[in-house]
Amino acid sequence: MSRKLVAYFSASGVTKRVSETVAKAAGSDIFEIIPAEKYTDADLNWQDDKSRSSVEMKNKSIRPEIAAGCKVDDMAEVDTLIVGFPIWWYVAPTIINTFLEQYDLSGKKIVLFATSGSSGMGNTAAELKPSAPGAEFAGEKRLAANISEADVKAWLNTLDV
Repeated sequence: MSRKLVAYFSASGVTKRVSETVAKAAGSDIFEIIPAEKYTDADLNWQDDKSRSSVEMKNKSIRPEIAAGCKVDDMAEVDTLIVGFPIWWYVAPTIINTFLEQYDLSGKKIVLFATSGSSGMGNTAAELKPSAPGAEFAGEKRLAANISEADVKAWLNTLDV
């Protein structure tokens, strides 16, 4: 039997709620990716070119630190990694790259989901693939904040998850 893990980063709480639904639908464990420095409302102001999120997304080589001790100890036992995050500038926040780059994910199936009011997934998978060499990116989808467990199950079934 394969082991699944939902790992998520949530800046405002929306992705956390959706991740809990995804984990329940997948019958998986859940793990929160916690930044070393919490994002404030000012950090998340996408209309301010000097806000932390704007700076990070303009320079995608920036890798925000993850909180000390915030690590999946048994990642080697995970076969399918389901990664959730809010969409920032049509891609994943670079803290997702930080998370992926901590592990050897070769041979693992990675499924991506994002929350957003209206933005699509854009270039997300292409920008994350270099952070997980050897992994199979099996699918991606933007999920509504109020998605049902049944709808998540139906989507995951199309990916054989």
